[in-house]
Amino acid sequence: MALWRMHVELEDRPGRLGGLATAVGGAGCNILSLHVVGEPTDDGAVTDELLVQVPESVEAAALVDAVAAAGIPCTLLVRADATELSDPATTALALARMVVADPGSAPSAVATMLRARLIDPAAQPSGHVHTLRGGTQQIHVGRPWPFTATELSRAAALLELATQLAMRTPIRSVGADRALQLRDGSEVRLRAAEPGDGPLVAALHARCSPASRRSRYLTPAPRLQSDELGALLGPSASPTALHAVLAVTADGGSAVGIANLDPEPGSAGSARAAVLVEDAWQGRGLGTALLRHLAEVATERGLAELVGCARPDDVGITRLLRRAGLRPAAAIVGTEVRLRAALPTPVG
Repeated sequence: MALWRMHVELEDRPGRLGGLATAVGGAGCNILSLHVVGEPTDDGAVTDELLVQVPESVEAAALVDAVAAAGIPCTLLVRADATELSDPATTALALARMVVADPGSAPSAVATMLRARLIDPAAQPSGHVHTLRGGTQQIHVGRPWPFTATELSRAAALLELATQLAMRTPIRSVGADRALQLRDGSEVRLRAAEPGDGPLVAALHARCSPASRRSRYLTPAPRLQSDELGALLGPSASPTALHAVLAVTADGGSAVGIANLDPEPGSAGSARAAVLVEDAWQGRGLGTALLRHLAEVATERGLAELVGCARPDDVGITRLLRRAGLRPAAAIVGTEVRLRAALPTPVG
C-alpha cells in the first residue's frame, strides 16, 4: 500500500462528504484521515486534506479520476508519510516546537494555528477580528468566519508559552550579526554571506549527505561548480541573488547552514527560498530560523510570497514553511512540487 496526500475542494452541502468517501472507496482506496486545511470560500466550499491508502495495483491517476467523476476537484496529490500527517494535533505540536526554538515567532504561529491573518485593527478589517494578549504582547488576528472558544483557548496557551520562553532571551543582537541559541543549547551565528565564504560553503556542501543535498538542489551532486558556488554567496558575489545568510559555529570556523533568497522567474512579487543545514545540525530548529529570516527579509523588501521547490517524495520544505509560520499551497509542475507561501502584509 502507498500513502498519498490529497487536497480536494468540497462544497458545504449534504451528501458531499459521503460522495467523496464513495468515490475514493470505489477506486479501491481507503481514507485514513481527513481534515479542513483551507478557509471557506464565498460559496462555503473548503479545502480538505486526506491521507489516502492506495493499493500498489491502483494508479494514483485513477483515484483523481474517480474523485473528479463525483464532481469534486482535486487540487493536490503527492506522496505522503504517515509520520508527516498534518492533522490539527500534529500542527499544534509543530507550532509549539517552532515557538520553543524562537519565541519571537509566536504571532505567526498563533495566526497559523487559527488559520487567520495578522491584521492592523486600525485598518477596519472585514470579517471576524480577535485580540489575544500574553504578558506584554498583544496580537490581532482576523478571518472571514467566527473563532471558537476552543480555538482561542489553544492560541492563548501558545502565546503564553512564548511569553514564558521569551524570558530566557535566546536570541540577541551582536552588531551586524545575530547569535542564535538552538533547542539543545548550542549556539550559532547568523550573518550575511560574503564572496570570501566560498571555502566554508563548499565544505558545508561536501559534508552534507546526498539526501540533504537532493532536498536543497533537487540533485545529490557531490561538488558545486564555481558558478553555482558564487550564486550561493549573496548579492555581493552574484548580481542576480537577493540575499544569502550563513549559520556559522560560535568560533566562526565552520558553516553549518545557509539560506538563499533569489528572484522567481516571471514573478516580480515572489522570491525563491532555499535552505541547507548540515546533517549533524538538523533537528535543532536551525532550518526554521533560517527560513524565518528569509521571510522577514522578503517582507521588508515588499515581496508578496516565497516559493520553494521539492521532489514529490520530499516534505522537508513544506514542514519548514509551516514551522516558520507560513501556509504553503502546493502544485505539481513537471517532476517537481512547487510550493507558494504568502507573506504577511507589514502592519503600519
